[in-house]
Amino acid sequence: MSNSRRTIVISFSGIDGAGKSTQISHLQASLQDMRIVKLLTFWDDVATLKHIRENAGHTIFSGDKGVGTPEAPIQRADKNIQSPWMTCIRLAMYFLDAISLRRKVGAALHFEADVIIFDRYIYDELANLNLENAIMRLYARAMLRLVPAPEVSFILDADPEQARARKPEYPLEFLHSNRDSYLRLARLHGGITVISPMPIEEAKTEVMRYVLCKLSSRDTENDEAEKHLELQELSDASRLNRGSYQ
Repeated sequence: MSNSRRTIVISFSGIDGAGKSTQISHLQASLQDMRIVKLLTFWDDVATLKHIRENAGHTIFSGDKGVGTPEAPIQRADKNIQSPWMTCIRLAMYFLDAISLRRKVGAALHFEADVIIFDRYIYDELANLNLENAIMRLYARAMLRLVPAPEVSFILDADPEQARARKPEYPLEFLHSNRDSYLRLARLHGGITVISPMPIEEAKTEVMRYVLCKLSSRDTENDEAEKHLELQELSDASRLNRGSYQ
């Protein structure tokens, strides 16, 4: 992904309960004083046909709505339903989401922001597919070519048991298979930074290290581009001056 502005795009992905919200909040707070940060959430700002999708799991599969907490666990029934016909529907929906995401990223690069953070990305949908299947891997590659890759993409790896304890919404068996899909996707795609399971404070430090490195690199590129532009303008002005004397 490239743009003439200094904006960089960062995405956070991972199984439910991996700690994405915690890391995003910390990154926002850490960057606010020195950068203009814009947060976009995949479900609210990108996903298509949300009303239909929100009700399908509840109406068709009798799944719970809302967000699970340790005090009030729920049993959702949506992305963990892996029947063949649901997979076909999922492939169509994910294609629409990929088109929507492509447009959203293009529009986001025109925001007055230094950093754009995506809470989930197309990776979180592709990880719901059976990536051991060659056809699903082919589909995933096609979607990855369609969607712009962020400058920094994080997958927050997490122990499924601990993740479910923090956010009890899906069966443990699904979280294990979902985690495997995320790691397989990272190997398939490349360019994704996997943050291994670690204490929250250590993960915050690791995330900040990657982001600050990218911001420093982008600032250097911007400085070099500005110097090149200044030299080009001086060269053009010099040629005009020489022409006026002839």
